[in-house]
Amino acid sequence: MEIGWHAGERTSLRALFALAEDSPQRLEASLDRGRVLVAQDDGRVVAYLQLVESDAPGQAELFSMAVIDERRGQGLGRALVARAVAECHDEGIRTLLVATAAADVGNLRFYQRLGFRMLRIERDAFTVADGYPEGLVIEGIPLRDRVWLTLCL
Repeated sequence: MEIGWHAGERTSLRALFALAEDSPQRLEASLDRGRVLVAQDDGRVVAYLQLVESDAPGQAELFSMAVIDERRGQGLGRALVARAVAECHDEGIRTLLVATAAADVGNLRFYQRLGFRMLRIERDAFTVADGYPEGLVIEGIPLRDRVWLTLCL
């Protein structure tokens, strides 16, 4: 498994990005933002992490991340976050932000196990106006609110 920065065009990663974003509108708007770390297995991209600089000094955002279905649970997400944390630390970034759906308890558990702590709740963040399908449910919970978490590096 190799992890490194993606240097090519991003349209080849669109299917992976779509695993992390349910709004086609938001997916299109974010595809070219920031930098992208990819995990490759025999030249095939099996996971990615999108890192975006923040307006606040010393802060960056883990904007999106996904692992293909057949490779989940093998530590790829953890490895991508560890690499992003190391890169950010080396660049003088002291705080890493991440946001996820309050309904996605698996993601909340994942980030907290990596040391992220809850910062705030953004109510009604996933709306039809932003391109999210009406009535979207994750693990039996309506998709409505976004949870922001931080990690001090």
